[in-house]
Amino acid sequence: MDRLFGTDGIRGVANVHPMTGELAMQIGRATAYLFKNQRGHHRIVIGKDTRISGYMLETALASGICSMGVDVLLVGPMATPGIAFITRSMRADAGVVISASHNPFYDNGIKIFSHDGFKLPDEMEDRIEELISSSVIDSLRPTAKEVGKAFRIDDARGRYIVFLKNTFPSHVSLDGFKIVVDCANGAAYRVAPTVFEELGAHVIPLGVEPDGENINLNCGSLHPELISRTVQEKGAALGIALDGDADRIVFVDSRGNLVDGDHIMAICATDMIQENRLKDNTLVATIMSNIGLEIYMKGIHGKVIKTAVGDRYVVDEMRRGGYNLGGEKSGHTIFLDYNTTGDGMITALQVLAIMAKRRQSLEELASMMTILPQVLVNVRVSRKEDLSRIPDIQQKVQMIERELGDKGRVVIRYSGTEPVVRVMLEGEREDRIREMGNDLSHAIERILG
Repeated sequence: MDRLFGTDGIRGVANVHPMTGELAMQIGRATAYLFKNQRGHHRIVIGKDTRISGYMLETALASGICSMGVDVLLVGPMATPGIAFITRSMRADAGVVISASHNPFYDNGIKIFSHDGFKLPDEMEDRIEELISSSVIDSLRPTAKEVGKAFRIDDARGRYIVFLKNTFPSHVSLDGFKIVVDCANGAAYRVAPTVFEELGAHVIPLGVEPDGENINLNCGSLHPELISRTVQEKGAALGIALDGDADRIVFVDSRGNLVDGDHIMAICATDMIQENRLKDNTLVATIMSNIGLEIYMKGIHGKVIKTAVGDRYVVDEMRRGGYNLGGEKSGHTIFLDYNTTGDGMITALQVLAIMAKRRQSLEELASMMTILPQVLVNVRVSRKEDLSRIPDIQQKVQMIERELGDKGRVVIRYSGTEPVVRVMLEGEREDRIREMGNDLSHAIERILG
């Protein structure tokens, strides 16, 4: 069968394979078996976002886990990073998140954290798939008092709120800050406004009325035009928009201008370097981050390490090198000093703390880094061959790289989910890189189209 796990768990249309109740129960059984045999503590946390299909999948997962003699801790709607925290905090064997992040409500997904709060490595995901496809655990069915139980953890939200507030400097206050907070009708709709309000901010909440179908609908990080408009109308200092599971965040400044993940990483890296808190003065980002970030980091005696696209690859590199700050241009920012995965609310709190400490607006902080023009082109192809082994394409890439020098770059890669080659160019002159990007795209289309 095709591999179930993608770069961020299992995802698909709810009630259509692989997002069915039947498969969710099997995933629960396999996960319980895997972790029960690794450690002696037999409890697994399950959290979800606000999608209507979450009830179906939550029940199926819990049934599968209990059928293997492992207890379930149900926390209800909770941000993905909140599940990572609760899993660690309660010393559970694993944590399961039912969410499709920024996807529409009719999709759903399942991703799994280990007991340490980190996403499962590929080999453990492969082991779960093997257990599902084989008959190894079919006959393993505890009976009588050995069957697992399910408990609802009513104070999980409060625990997470306290944890988030403790990541904010105790000597800093948000008194006087007017903030627009868009929760995307998603998992953080109750937690996010509470955290900022309890730290003193005047919060204007958006996207806090989930109905099971309106998650990410014309709101949240996918639609920052809503917070942009609201910030300007209300005269707020800034706006923050979360995605459905609140591991990603988008900012707008007081003028309504978008401030992307590259700017946020630059702002946070600068503060951490100045306070001697950035490990090895190193930031971990993906190949999609703008070259302007690298140029800026060099200017403040820092450096950037690039990984493949995906926050899990950023985290893997951070753990390998002992680094404590990383992220993606799209808004995932990882502060390993605080949490094991991207956390939109921790990111917002760190930026707000810097604004308060430096007494600078978000637009003033963002102006420290200059983004170089970027061109993105998607080329549909009929087949996927190794791009590095196609001479005509590599020759064109090398010609572009020679012209751009150290003031630009070219990246070509296949999409992980579509028959598409993504072509990205950055450089000082937008007209020129657009011309080169189109030329390279036409060559790829001619050879692979």
